[in-house]
Amino acid sequence: MSHSHTVGVRQAQKQKTRQALLDAALQLLEEQSLSSLGLREVTRAVGVAPTAFYRHFRDTADLGVALVEQTLGSLHATIGEALAESGDGVRIDRTVALIAELVRTSPAHVRFIARERHGGVQPVREAIGAQLRRFADEVAAAFAREPEAAGWSEADLRMLAGVYVDLMVMTACAFLEAGPEGEEQVSSAARRQLRLMSLGRRHWLD
Repeated sequence: MSHSHTVGVRQAQKQKTRQALLDAALQLLEEQSLSSLGLREVTRAVGVAPTAFYRHFRDTADLGVALVEQTLGSLHATIGEALAESGDGVRIDRTVALIAELVRTSPAHVRFIARERHGGVQPVREAIGAQLRRFADEVAAAFAREPEAAGWSEADLRMLAGVYVDLMVMTACAFLEAGPEGEEQVSSAARRQLRLMSLGRRHWLD
């Protein structure tokens, strides 16, 4: 067996253990907050020695930051596609459908973000804040490319983008609370709120 193959196998195993630790932590976080999560609980759930944890993460806060990246980091491209849609109606429908899909497929991830956004672990709060600011920058940039943005100041575009992102987070939390039976009601409310924003945007400079 070649040296490079051995390294590859070891690397794959390491990645598998890292993912298992993230998955186990996420499951445990359904019942508790990150600040109360012990790394021994996580390693016990995976079936590895506590020392193995430190090969992947410095501490539980570091694991929390990795969960933030995993949950929100992958969304930038998808959100970008939704923002690139022409016509407010299509964009609104696409954005709301995207959030509904995220909550449907990754409820534990969304619940983690909702809980830890204002939780007791500073590095995780900061990581979530940084991701949301990045989304707001991307939304502001998308808005700036549109004819309706003529005459808008950069600060006002950024403010609008911030409101848009806050609404996305609120909508995700509402989907979580409502469950599958309340999904249509939440979708309808979110679409109306986004439409209200869209109307306000057109008349902001009047």
